[in-house]
Amino acid sequence: MNTAEFVAALRAAAPYAHAHNGRTFVIAFGGESAARADFDNFVADVALLHSLGAKLVLVHGARPQIDAALAAKGLQPQYADGLRVTDRAALDCVKAAIGPLRMDIEARLSTSLASTAMGGARLKVAGGNWIVAKPVGVRDGVDHQHTGEVRRVDVDTIGEVLTQGRIALISPIGYSPTGEIFNLRAEAVATAVATAIGADKLIFVVNSDPDRWKLADDTGDAGQLSLAEGERLLNGASSVDPQDRPYLEAALAAGRGGVARIHLVGVETEGMLLRELFTRDGVGLMLYADENYEAVREASIDDVGGVLALIKPLEDSGILVPRSREQLELEISFFDVMVRDGLVIAACALFPFPQNEMAEFSCVAVHPDYQRSGRASALLARAEETARKLGIRKLFALTTHTPHWFIEHGFVQGTIEQLPMQKQRIYNYRRNSLVLIKAL
Repeated sequence: MNTAEFVAALRAAAPYAHAHNGRTFVIAFGGESAARADFDNFVADVALLHSLGAKLVLVHGARPQIDAALAAKGLQPQYADGLRVTDRAALDCVKAAIGPLRMDIEARLSTSLASTAMGGARLKVAGGNWIVAKPVGVRDGVDHQHTGEVRRVDVDTIGEVLTQGRIALISPIGYSPTGEIFNLRAEAVATAVATAIGADKLIFVVNSDPDRWKLADDTGDAGQLSLAEGERLLNGASSVDPQDRPYLEAALAAGRGGVARIHLVGVETEGMLLRELFTRDGVGLMLYADENYEAVREASIDDVGGVLALIKPLEDSGILVPRSREQLELEISFFDVMVRDGLVIAACALFPFPQNEMAEFSCVAVHPDYQRSGRASALLARAEETARKLGIRKLFALTTHTPHWFIEHGFVQGTIEQLPMQKQRIYNYRRNSLVLIKAL
């Protein structure tokens, strides 16, 4: 990376560093992640995220470690309805596997990270009996015995740990008020914790690549799904592979429980946490509860800077007529903007000439990362709806570079004489823009 690329990357990440400061994230990862040779890189990224002010709760799984403990005793894993059946012998293996694994994770988090990019940093880690559990019981005739589900989360204690600047580490184990121990699914624990503490984000680090899941085909250009879209995918069973379903179910449950953003990232992706959290489109799948994550709305004075940044390259290339900031501030009420996660990614203006029952559709601009995805068409549809409400019968546009786009959307070539008189008076014959008109 050269100096210019470094500066550009740092500037692009800065808004996310600011946004994540003081926010609470629950990060869930399986026992497979902890067994990887590059687990120290993951720990270093956790340290960096913590150093930037994020409050972190880590929930680890232990499936391969438990299976290894069972195999060492000559026992076979038993599953029913997607859940491990934990009899007394299996529970002994659960305890034998989770204890050393948890200590190893704590040791990694407690080290000075001297050989990593976070050299010298020290992470303070805390854990405890924060999960109250109850038995799953008998399902479809199968007694799951010591397999449990979350009954309650000790929110107050976890909150105190985070306030002290510590990382909370939670194992997939729960305890009953009578002293019983239950084996829990890590995904369920992470979902329950994130919901209970009101986490801003829940992040699942999964073994496969979510970008290659079948459901990723329906996530548009950048791997995002609304909860409603996720629900539709879940109900359409054929579109979701069995391996994907538990994560999608957990993500939807967390979203319904109030977690605003749920991320699914692949463990094989280098720096997946940083790339998912500090770039606009990330590297995995994200479900969002906020329907305004990407929204079209009327522009406000606060959007002037974003609109200027969007249209300046088009002005420099001669596609759009240059506008000063002062002019844009005066005209901003005529603009609509499309905003994704706080960034203006598309804009247009509609200038009405009510005495002529006409309106100009102009200043159409879409961020380069989001072009050819139907966003300009969406802005046109919104402008047409607005125009009809104003009693406008015709839209017109002046263009030098993109006549075919307008023609494809129902415009036909017109003449200068068909424009409102106010527009005829200021028509720039030097630009020689084509006049395109669409009847509504």
